[in-house]
Amino acid sequence: MQKRRRFKQTETLDQRLAKEAERLRAEVQAMPPGLEREHLLRKAKQAETASHMNDWLRSPGLQPPK
Repeated sequence: MQKRRRFKQTETLDQRLAKEAERLRAEVQAMPPGLEREHLLRKAKQAETASHMNDWLRSPGLQPPK
């Protein structure tokens, strides 16, 4: 049986998502219009949306009832 390889993240999820969105948007700048460009733009928007959802889920307004 193989052990799962685990590693500790050095950046928060928000930081990783923001960095990925920024990288994708920079890559898109050098591309001509087309399907691949639209695909990368969609991925950048998804990363930004995931970051916003993570912020929302971690907000104090969503604490379970006591």
